[in-house]
Amino acid sequence: MTLEVTDLHSHYGKSHVLQGVSLRVGAGELVTLLGRNGAGKSTTLKSIVGAVKPTSGQVRFEGRELQGRPPHLIARRGLCLVPEHRGIFKLLTVEENLLLARRASSPWQLADIYRIFPRLQERRRNGGAMLSGGEQQMLAIGRALMNHPRLLMLDEPVEGLAPVIVEEIVAQLKTIQQAGLPILLVEQNLEVCTQLADRHYIVEQGRIVYEGRNADFIADASVKDRYLGVGMA
Repeated sequence: MTLEVTDLHSHYGKSHVLQGVSLRVGAGELVTLLGRNGAGKSTTLKSIVGAVKPTSGQVRFEGRELQGRPPHLIARRGLCLVPEHRGIFKLLTVEENLLLARRASSPWQLADIYRIFPRLQERRRNGGAMLSGGEQQMLAIGRALMNHPRLLMLDEPVEGLAPVIVEEIVAQLKTIQQAGLPILLVEQNLEVCTQLADRHYIVEQGRIVYEGRNADFIADASVKDRYLGVGMA
């Protein structure tokens, strides 16, 4: 198993946000973490990479315990989070953003990123501030790939994007997935999730309340109604 999270608890001050989250991501899998706003999805990702320090529980990646380690050492192990705000450097060009993250050991080099994201090659000399939201998301994912991830975690990668851009990013994620890179995806768009995922988890009030394979999740309308509610795309 690539990633194993067991009974993870995290707090913001006195607020007990994660209350025993357990999940796993196997080699080559794409797994989604679903739930309503405020359920603990982003906190789970941040706790895995050490941006939020868990108060108890275990995070094991490729057999090594990571909980309690500083974020830069966790990142060095290959856990790479693309946050919801994307975090690109807007004063740098597209290519400068990419090269800033380049590791010689990564199987994803500049030519690979431009092959997967042709829009980035077209705009390689443009500053980050000149990109659309969809292009910024592509840049954030491309930069993460150049940093030699062994597990890619994505927080709401298609939120607020036009349908045509969503389709483009879904196709690009399928390409990345087919290369064998495991992905943990937080996303509200259920159509995107069911197109991509092998398995799904649902978190509610800081606890995992559902785990199922994609076909079972698609077939079970009661789970979606109970835990995700009306208004999920």
